[in-house]
Amino acid sequence: MARKTSLRDFQEYLAARLTTAAQGRGASSWLGIEVGNEPWLVDLSDSGEIVQAPRLAPVPLTRPWFAGIANIRGNLHAVTDFSVFRGGVATPQNANARLLLVGAKYGANAALLVSRMLGLKNPEDFSPEVPDGSVPVWGAQRFADTQGKIWRKLSVRELLADHDFMNIGV
Repeated sequence: MARKTSLRDFQEYLAARLTTAAQGRGASSWLGIEVGNEPWLVDLSDSGEIVQAPRLAPVPLTRPWFAGIANIRGNLHAVTDFSVFRGGVATPQNANARLLLVGAKYGANAALLVSRMLGLKNPEDFSPEVPDGSVPVWGAQRFADTQGKIWRKLSVRELLADHDFMNIGV
């Protein structure tokens, strides 16, 4: 029988792994996320906190992909529905939806609304694929897992520097 882990224990374990990765210690890891129906990878050192998607405050006169503002422990975060930003369908705000707080390392209170978390991934289990030149540099890197499934890799630094991502007004 599998060992049961409380949500609190798992969050503490993940927070410790995030801290270790952010400090450059330990093995390199990626975080797997699902955006729409696409699997994505994010460097663990670039991924910030993961929280269940709270109720978002809408912001008028913004682009359709700007989901709103979230109050996370007293800090306001600009939330982008990453699926809609990529040209996909809106992310259902259900029990699986999560906010990935990606901007803290770079001095921005930015969060991505994603369909669900896919867990920690070992980079050694992936092989590089030819980059996709039809998408911006922040999403061009692609990797294949051991089953041949293609994953895109998100460059958080490049995403936060993208003019379209930062220009939320209509």
